[in-house]
Amino acid sequence: MKMALMTWDDSFSVGVKRIDDQHKKLVGMINDLNEAMRQGKGKDVIGKIITGLVDYTATHFSLEENLFTQVGYADAPAHKKTHEAFVAKVTKFKGDFESGRIAMSVEVMNFLSDWLKTHIKGTDKQYSALFIEKGIK
Repeated sequence: MKMALMTWDDSFSVGVKRIDDQHKKLVGMINDLNEAMRQGKGKDVIGKIITGLVDYTATHFSLEENLFTQVGYADAPAHKKTHEAFVAKVTKFKGDFESGRIAMSVEVMNFLSDWLKTHIKGTDKQYSALFIEKGIK
C-alpha cells in the first residue's frame, strides 16, 4: 500500500500557479523517494530520484529568485540563504548516499518533508502578497 509522506492541500498555496505547480512536483518527488525507500528499492533507483530532486529544486529556486529580482523583493537575500543552505545539505546527503557513507533513512525523509512544509508555509508565504500584487501568475 502506497503511503504519501506529504499531502498537498490549499494551506501550501502561495497564490501563484507556476510556483504552486512546482511545489506540488517537489511534494510528489519527496513522496516518490519515501516510497522507494520504504519498498527497499536499490541504490540506483533511489540515487536517480535524489538526483532528480536536487536538479528540480535548483530549477525551482532559480524561478523564485528571478521573480524576486523582477518584483524587487526586499527579503530576497535572506530567502536565498535558506535556499543555499538547503542545496548544500541535500548535495552533501546525495554525496554521502552515493559513496555509501549513509543509507536512505526515515530521518532524512523527515528532514526533507519538514523543511519543505516549513519553507513553503513560512518563508515562501512571505512573498505571496507582493507577487500577486505585481501580477505574477
